[in-house]
Amino acid sequence: MEVQISLDPPAEHAARLSRGIMEFNAASIPDLERVEDEIRFHVLATDDAGELAGGLRGTCYWNTLHIELLWLSEDARALRLGSRIVEEAERFARSEGCEKAFVETTSWQARPFYEKAGYVLMATLEGRPKGHSTHYLMKELSAV
Repeated sequence: MEVQISLDPPAEHAARLSRGIMEFNAASIPDLERVEDEIRFHVLATDDAGELAGGLRGTCYWNTLHIELLWLSEDARALRLGSRIVEEAERFARSEGCEKAFVETTSWQARPFYEKAGYVLMATLEGRPKGHSTHYLMKELSAV
């Protein structure tokens, strides 16, 4: 067997890796609906001129919304736009059967924002990145 690093693997290899773990998971937890599905989505906010003012990239899989990133332009930060974007992502996730939401944020980013939105700190990894911390937060969507 040859083992190597690939920064640009063949598409069929990348797809097979994903399919392989999804098949393994489905066999291990057959009662979990849609274990093989992964829904990637964006919530986009545009201004009157059609310019992007902010947005969120998320993924729904298993029963969990994973907020991968949230960004707001400087002008949009005081408009409660971030809250509206997260609420829309959570609404979409609930419609897809998600019962939980998960987000990772760093010490200079948005921990207080997420806590205000009902997210609870689960863990902190100190020194990631060096000199800072990474926070892991979750929210029960079914209780909302």
